[in-house]
Amino acid sequence: IVALVPVLALADRTIALALRSEHYWTTALCFLFAGQWIAGAKAVQLALWFWAGVSKLNRHFATVVCVMVSNSPWIRLPWIRRRMYRHFPDDLRPSRLAAILGHVGTFLEFAVPLCLLFASGGAPLLVGMILMLTLHAYITSNVPMGVPIEWNVMVVYGAFALFWAHPEVGVWDLGSPALALVLALLLIGVPLLGNLVPRAISFLVAMRYYAGNWAYGVWLFRGDGTKKLDRLTKSAPWVDEQLARFYDHRTARGLISKVMAFRMMHLHGRALPVLLPRAVPRLEDYEYADGEIVAGVVLGWNFGDGHLHREPLLAAIQAQCGFEPGELRCVFVESQPLGGDSITYRIHDAATGLLEEGSLAIRDLCGRQPWSAT
Repeated sequence: IVALVPVLALADRTIALALRSEHYWTTALCFLFAGQWIAGAKAVQLALWFWAGVSKLNRHFATVVCVMVSNSPWIRLPWIRRRMYRHFPDDLRPSRLAAILGHVGTFLEFAVPLCLLFASGGAPLLVGMILMLTLHAYITSNVPMGVPIEWNVMVVYGAFALFWAHPEVGVWDLGSPALALVLALLLIGVPLLGNLVPRAISFLVAMRYYAGNWAYGVWLFRGDGTKKLDRLTKSAPWVDEQLARFYDHRTARGLISKVMAFRMMHLHGRALPVLLPRAVPRLEDYEYADGEIVAGVVLGWNFGDGHLHREPLLAAIQAQCGFEPGELRCVFVESQPLGGDSITYRIHDAATGLLEEGSLAIRDLCGRQPWSAT
């Protein structure tokens, strides 16, 4: 497994990402060092929490919290949902309460690894485990879109199997300089690069989990241009055909429109009212498709990773489908670098190439409503 996954990644990185290699493959790598595998696996687990906390040191996460909580299946009281926004429905920027909840979540993602790193049993270990359960119970109970619930269960299981069951083993007990060097590269170097230069590294490999600061893409098909995708060997029918099995056309279109609404509710999505008019002359003439839908249909997997459906996928699809100029336009938006103050974007025509690129200030996006074009 340890040898096969990198080979698969060279052939198709989608497979490596779907395997959650940054967690499971790195842990499996520790198994090669039989005497120190528990210490190595603990280091992996601590890195997951720590970098998840680092990824939320920005202004994106408050919008994630307000959208997540206001759509939670367990929070049925309208007044609580509305409290997530400054003045629902006229001002959908995150409220102070949403910001506070975001800070609490960030605190937990830093506090859990710090407690468990130094705990060797007793009260410190108990405190760390309680904080860990609080964090993952809160995440799981909200059933957030785009979060693998089963992965949260595995992380909780790993915490008990590693830290609770083996408090006497610390990450300092690696013993092997070779393993320490490899883990330093995979758990410190790669995530650090992914946070500083997000365009270079998948958000999964960089451990930037559910922070709202994602790369994403929007594909705009003119008229019935999506029919040209039938020239591909797809993993599934186009989304309209899938929903037609269960809903009438009007209901299906309404459900698909929620994808656009969900994207625009997040901070990075508030760039779209500015960018879409730059991409196409009349949005009414185009079918809006989130890049994740395109990746799901064409690649067979998507997980919020905008890097899967940017220029390389566009070039591969264009080579087989042959879109005419203006028939397919794409807007690719990149994540905000750690410490940066803007996000970058690129607008492409499938046939003619790059049309425009630039950046948008995060400060300006924070003042926008999801529908604001100015």
